[in-house]
Amino acid sequence: MFEDRMSAGLQLAEELAELPMTNPVVLALPRGGVPVALPVAQKLQAPLDLILIRKIGMPSNPELAAGALAEGGNPIFNGALLQAAGMKPEDFAAQAAQAREENAARRARYLQGRDPVDLKGRSVIVVDDGIATGATFLAAHFWLKERKPAEVVLAVPVAPPEAVDELRPLVDTLVCLLSPREFWAVGAHYRDFTQTSDDEVMAALAAAPGAGAGKDKTWH
Repeated sequence: MFEDRMSAGLQLAEELAELPMTNPVVLALPRGGVPVALPVAQKLQAPLDLILIRKIGMPSNPELAAGALAEGGNPIFNGALLQAAGMKPEDFAAQAAQAREENAARRARYLQGRDPVDLKGRSVIVVDDGIATGATFLAAHFWLKERKPAEVVLAVPVAPPEAVDELRPLVDTLVCLLSPREFWAVGAHYRDFTQTSDDEVMAALAAAPGAGAGKDKTWH
């Protein structure tokens, strides 16, 4: 059980600081991943950026992810789920278009014109407040491959064992502090799981190393 996202991030930071890395950059999944990622960025003295992904829900159950779309990428779908529902990826064209617009709007709102951090040749640490199914990270995985990082580290406070097993082969290193067999929801493992606001996201980004300096800090 974690006290809150910031506390979980401090614990993650201690684990990640032990890993050898090349000019690391921290990518948070907003909004909940941002307060977890800030202590990691501060501990590593690494820039903090966002990886923006929108879930594409099933028409009958919007909370059930048919797929996900990362900014600037193509939607990644759960083929088995679509087949079971008798649907095809093109059936979600309107939702995919809306997801693209939402990703662009979020980057403009949160980063206010700041250029994305170049990931090529760097250790990229992807941080979220937890993983339920792993569907979101699958979209992130393909997005990251196109940007040619030196390595990808997935770091989360909590995830079910089956999600950890599924995602581990997709990354170079997976750090998960808590992987309970009895997993109900990410929020069940936090005493305070209050929704992160847009203002909190922007404040965390402003508090990260090098924010507003125009250049990334060098990793020593």
